Order: sequence, then structure tokens, then C-alpha cells
Amino acid sequence: AGRVPVPIPPLSFSPAAYPRPASMGLPGVGFIGLGNMGLPMARNLLKAGRRLVVHDLNPAVAAPLTAAGATFASSPAEVASAVTGEGGAVFTMLHSGAAVREVYTGADGLLSACKPQTLLVDCSTVEPATAREMSSAAAAHGCDFLDAPVSGGAPGAASASLTFMVGSDSDAAFAAATPFFTQMGKPPVRCGSVGAGLAVKLANNLALSLQMLATAEAFSLGKAQGVDPHVLAQVMNVSTARCWSSDTYNPVPGILEGVPAARDYEGGFATSLMLKDLRLALDAAAAVGAPTPSAEHARRLYRLSAERGFASRDFGSIYAFLEAARGEPDSISVALAEAWAEEAATAAGESFDSGAFGEEVVAAVAETTAPATATTVKIGQDGKVVAPSA
Repeated sequence: AGRVPVPIPPLSFSPAAYPRPASMGLPGVGFIGLGNMGLPMARNLLKAGRRLVVHDLNPAVAAPLTAAGATFASSPAEVASAVTGEGGAVFTMLHSGAAVREVYTGADGLLSACKPQTLLVDCSTVEPATAREMSSAAAAHGCDFLDAPVSGGAPGAASASLTFMVGSDSDAAFAAATPFFTQMGKPPVRCGSVGAGLAVKLANNLALSLQMLATAEAFSLGKAQGVDPHVLAQVMNVSTARCWSSDTYNPVPGILEGVPAARDYEGGFATSLMLKDLRLALDAAAAVGAPTPSAEHARRLYRLSAERGFASRDFGSIYAFLEAARGEPDSISVALAEAWAEEAATAAGESFDSGAFGEEVVAAVAETTAPATATTVKIGQDGKVVAPSA
């Protein structure tokens, strides 16, 4: 007799793969903000057996979670009503300080329905001052607030390997939040009081922006000289240039699988978000008098990349931006000089004429006997072009 074939079910999302929260006895948790980071973070809480209540302005994005047993709430206040109280927690992952304030203190915000002794944890990257403001508001309702921005990107969120940088005014609150953190990532790092987690995150992302930019420039240079990018990656990843932007999140298509560069820079950490983080970092630096000249230069480059069509693409698309300028490096240099001059004119309260500025650059370059390159152009403190020396 012939063997009876055993049917193989297709690979698909299966709610049965998730343990049923009611049997686990773990405190409930809410999650607000189900974007590229929030959705996989919430999914990992559900996988860990948590009773999960979620909210997002776009209800459709919650479908994978509700199919697995999560409950969708129509507002932050409804999330608070469902899970708050002793042992309960609500996590938020939002795009701006304004969004954080609205979710916590708006008419239908968390604090309008939050019960005392609830943990409120914001994982957004926003101004440290926003975290301190929300902490004061939460304390008035008998709740503990922690700022806990993350590092690790979308891959880290999916694999529950995020690094949480935590600011907390309470030892007990940090201890109570730690089990939630470890279900979404590595053991958390307590950076200090409320706001300290964000201060560390901004410093980290400042370094990351420069690291990715340097990596992209290195691979673009190697390719222009005929070097196989795979060979360059093999060397860099075991040498002094080794870094996360090369060995884990390489911006060159074809080097790694499962990263944004492998899917035309879709998903991941958008260039517009990196620009936001750089703005926050530079604002923080200005407030304390910390010099950040490289980061200021990087911000102009990412801004130029965004203006040329990469705003919604992962920030590793800075490599594609550089490749698009291959053979015309002066086009980037002139645009950067223009950006600097515009900023200088704005700071001085003067109007800026980009057309006239471009003519000044051409004239200034023409006056030198050096090879025509916009990198030799000097800009005065008033934003005016100064012809370079011969």
C-alpha cells in the first residue's frame, strides 16, 4: 500500500503560537503606538503571556495583535481603564513630544483614567524636558513615570534584543518595570533620574548618525575604486572600522539579508526620524554649551538626503544618496555650503537668496587656480561667500 501523504500547513501568522495570557497570571499591560518599533515590541509582550490592550490612531495596524488575543482600545483613556492599577503598566512609543503630551495629558489621555500605582513608561525619543513634565503630571495622579528610549532598531524590536536606557526617580519603579523590559529586550540600563535615559539616547543617536554616514562614505569610496563591497565589509567587520552600521545594519544592498538596504530601504529608521533625533541632540548640546561640529555637518547631509527623496526611507539610504551623486561630488558640497549660509543668514535675521548665492559660489570658485571644487569655498560669519586663496 502506498504511503498516505501528510499535509504540511502553510507558514503563516498563527494565534495558536502565542500562550494564552489568562493562564499565566501576569499583570496586564497597555501599549500605545504600533509603528515599526511599537508593533513588534507589543507582540513580544503578548508572546510572553501578558494580557495586552493596545491603541493606535490607525486601528488596522493592530490586526496581527488582536488576532492573537490582544484587545484594541479606542483611546489612551480606555487603555488606562483596562490595565492600570497596582502591578499594571502602560508603554508608549510615539513620534514626537507633542504626541507624548497628548497621549498622557489630553482630554482622553492616559492620566484622565489612570489608577494610582501604575507604571507609565515612555519609549519615545523626545526632549528630556518632556519626560520630566510627564513625570510630574503622573506623580500628581499617584503613578510612576519612566523614560525608556531604546536602541537596536526594528531588528532588535522583532528579536526582543533591544537595549532600554531608563530614567527613573524610583528604585521600586525601575525594579517593577524590569520584567517588562526583559520580555522585549536585554536587561535594562538605568541611566539616572527621569530624563537621563533620553539624554543617553540622544548622545547614542548622535554617534550613530555619524557612524552610518562614515560607513556609507567608506563603501561608496571603495566601490568607486573598484573594490567589491563584500570584500570591504569582510575587512571592515574584523578591523578598526568595525561598527554596528557595517556588521549588523550595513547600508549597501546585497551585503546583509533582513536589513532595510535589502528591501530598497523600506521600513527601519526613517531619515526624517534621524533628522528629528539630531535636532533634539543639537538642541540639547546648545543648551549646555557642548560643541558638536560633526553632528551639525551630518544634520545638513541627512537633510539634503531627505530633500532629494529619502525622507521616508531608512537612514542607511544615505549610501544611495551618495551613490546618486557619484561623479558630481561638488553638487553635495555646494548644497551644503548653501545650507550653512542659509542658516547663518537666518540666525542674523537676514533674507537668503539661494539663486544669488549659487552665482557667488561659481564666481568664487572661478577666481582660484586650484582645481574647481566647492569644498574650497569659504563662507563668512554673515553667510557671504569668500573667494578662496589661489
